[in-house]
Amino acid sequence: MLGLRADRYAFDVTSDLPANSGTADDSLLSPKMSLVYAFDDAAEVYLSPGRGFHSNDARGTTDASAPTPPLVQAKGYEVGVRTEAIAGLQSSIALWSLKSDSELVYVGDAGVTEESGASKRRGVEWNNRWVPVPWFLLDADFAWTHARFDNGDRIPNAIDRVASVAATLRELGPWSATLQLRYLGPGALVEDNSVRSHSSVLTNLRVSRQLGPNAELTLDVFNLFDREVNDIQYFYESQLPGEATPVADRHVHPAEPRTARLSLQVRF
Repeated sequence: MLGLRADRYAFDVTSDLPANSGTADDSLLSPKMSLVYAFDDAAEVYLSPGRGFHSNDARGTTDASAPTPPLVQAKGYEVGVRTEAIAGLQSSIALWSLKSDSELVYVGDAGVTEESGASKRRGVEWNNRWVPVPWFLLDADFAWTHARFDNGDRIPNAIDRVASVAATLRELGPWSATLQLRYLGPGALVEDNSVRSHSSVLTNLRVSRQLGPNAELTLDVFNLFDREVNDIQYFYESQLPGEATPVADRHVHPAEPRTARLSLQVRF
């Protein structure tokens, strides 16, 4: 399978600083390819190389002192195996690598992201979907990532491990229920890895009941066990009233406490 994506971006910036006003544009072609070989109906291997990109903030593209490119190219590949050799289990494992010409790093004191150095990321993803009986479904996905700038420094906020496990009971008359666990592992908050984020685990519950062919009532309970964890963590300097000088410390966005939501869906 072959593919080609074409992108064009055009920016027109009006700044409070006249020197930073102006226009910028960029175009990029991104070829992609996938090779798949099926041994039989139960197993296949694949290789998927290709190119992609991310765009930079429009304001930075016309910055008179240090303009940034509108589009930043990335090159990557993925090689993996998919199998259904075990009855009821769909499983895949993939090795991947991604090289980006530059990273976007959050700058806390300015509240913006800025262009940083080139980077290399590589990792492993293991995805599973198991249906041992018609009324039970288990989804289990795991990922391990190694992220570094080209000079060897850590990429701030690039976490090392993530996991999601969800168990679903279904086809129990009009009822169904899902219990999902989400794990975000630790990661470097600064380039030298001297400060790291704390891992977090959240559990969500969903219970649904069909009220007829076109209506469904659903109860979602987020953060079921009311854990005190952080969704986002940064490390930078800030200065509170009464502090003589800025202090480097963690800045966090806490996860919402236990929250319930009841919804009714009606299809016409």
